[in-house]
Amino acid sequence: MLFSFQLPEIRPQAVLCVFLLSTVSSCANVPLHQGATLGSYAGMTASGGTLTKAKLRVDPAPVLAAQTVRIVPTSAQIGSGTAFDPKDLALVTNTIDRALCTGLSDRFKVVAPNQPADLVVRATVTDIVATNRAAAATSTVASLGVAAVLPVPVPRLPIGLGGLSVEAEAVGQDGSQKGAMLWSRGANMLTTKARVSTIGDAYSLSSAFGTDFSRMLVTGRDPFKGMMAMPSIQRMKASLGGDPKYEACKAFGSAPGIKGAVAGQLGLPPGWSDSGAAASQ
Repeated sequence: MLFSFQLPEIRPQAVLCVFLLSTVSSCANVPLHQGATLGSYAGMTASGGTLTKAKLRVDPAPVLAAQTVRIVPTSAQIGSGTAFDPKDLALVTNTIDRALCTGLSDRFKVVAPNQPADLVVRATVTDIVATNRAAAATSTVASLGVAAVLPVPVPRLPIGLGGLSVEAEAVGQDGSQKGAMLWSRGANMLTTKARVSTIGDAYSLSSAFGTDFSRMLVTGRDPFKGMMAMPSIQRMKASLGGDPKYEACKAFGSAPGIKGAVAGQLGLPPGWSDSGAAASQ
């Protein structure tokens, strides 16, 4: 009698997760950092994914009933430690705003700062783990050198990896909190491209936070649970540097698009390809 069996399907994402978890030094450890900018920190539950740590709370009914949203520009309240150039910090906070505006546009109408809205969203960067520029430069040179000979990705050096911690909330017209999130994520040696800048990794991770928080408000549920949805046409257009869906989003400038992708591959600092908010151009 012959027996046959079929090996289970192994998804690339699963392989990545196993590899990352098996290599302790492959990810920067960035603990959740609670600031003092949210109206309330009560009722949050632990969540997150393989690479992301999070605590969150969302009231589905009022969030799903909301139709308009206003975004307060993200601020930074980082404690003592590494001093960052204000222009670099502005790029990180503006990238969060840009990602929030693009993500929220999937369901909400984003209005201008002087207009009323059903929800007001505000975020604050509470911690940045600086990227080691020397290690990032070495990783970039090694990656480019191998790429010139073999078409294979080269992991970053597992030292000097940076990270980002952010907190945010959505407040209703009655002044009460309808949703809140504490979020942190560290760079990893496989999927976070090295940039020769102290805020290189924080900049790369900032759009991930904007995507996670906006997804929570768009769906009214934990964004780390369930199937990941395909990005909408308007999100893909905006990510490639096209005009955003709503006029209010233009205040945060255009995404670097292909120019930014090339700059990332070359390890260039964010400021080489990202002009930041429209007012600073």
